[in-house]
Amino acid sequence: MKKKNKRSRQSYQYHAVTFKLSQGQYRSLRNYCKARKTTPIKLIKRCISRFISNYEYEIPPELYVTENQLALFDDEQSIDNQ
Repeated sequence: MKKKNKRSRQSYQYHAVTFKLSQGQYRSLRNYCKARKTTPIKLIKRCISRFISNYEYEIPPELYVTENQLALFDDEQSIDNQ
């Protein structure tokens, strides 16, 4: 029998994103994660997953905001009239 070739593993490129938390915010994050038995990284990734997974290749035109645009009343009627 002929041995199957092992598929080569896809290489991923990662980017670091950093931000600062106050001491109280960090303590709150730690306590929340401890109570729910998760890690801060998993919690943050789960919270921002809808933003980091849907727009990888293109952004829908309705999400673009022009320079002097102010949306005070966002209802379907005002959108349909434009």
